[in-house]
Amino acid sequence: MEKIFVFNNSPYNTCEDMLDECYDEVKTPKKATKVPESKTNNNIFTPLGASNHSNKKREEHDYYATDPKALELLLELESFSNYVWECACGGGHLSEVLKKHGHDVKSTDIIDRGYEGTELMDFLTVTKEDIANEHSRDIITNPPYKYGKEFVEHALNISPEGTKIAMFLKVQFLEGKARKALFNKYPPKTIYVSSSRLLCAKNGVFKEDESSAIAYAWYIWEKGYAGDTIIKWFN
Repeated sequence: MEKIFVFNNSPYNTCEDMLDECYDEVKTPKKATKVPESKTNNNIFTPLGASNHSNKKREEHDYYATDPKALELLLELESFSNYVWECACGGGHLSEVLKKHGHDVKSTDIIDRGYEGTELMDFLTVTKEDIANEHSRDIITNPPYKYGKEFVEHALNISPEGTKIAMFLKVQFLEGKARKALFNKYPPKTIYVSSSRLLCAKNGVFKEDESSAIAYAWYIWEKGYAGDTIIKWFN
């Protein structure tokens, strides 16, 4: 069966054709040609970020370190408690930015990736009682994308009123019926969409001149907030 996709009311068979339209590099549609099933591999929208990062093999535990620039930019826009919990700290890329800005940082992860001071902990199993005797902390992290919804819900469930929770997630996270239910129950206070692309590096290895096809945003929740979500742009 011939596969036809519609983008801006123009039919295309190939990802290349569609991206030509997207980036306005051509002025007239190309003639549609059939794409063999073996060429599509069900990943026709990969360059637009519909899949998780790319068609390359995913890191087993979904570890993609965040470009520190992403947090530097957020800290210019939002203020946080002096006490912060980075609950999926990986190699410490975000923890180090927070420390540089004077925050007392609790860095935890389910796997020790060599970052000094990491506490081994499965965030999704932590209870209110486990942290009852600690400083109340805002939460800032880039969670494993496949558990993004669970991280948001759990962070809100175990945090006291007024806690700020910042999650670095794909813009695509806005989609989906299950996440719609999450947003209806716990509306983000602000979503900062990055106008320029920011990187997340597989296994924490950033490569020179690497680019990204994924659009990211900072999602900011404040425990107890029930108003409308404001979307802003940065970077």
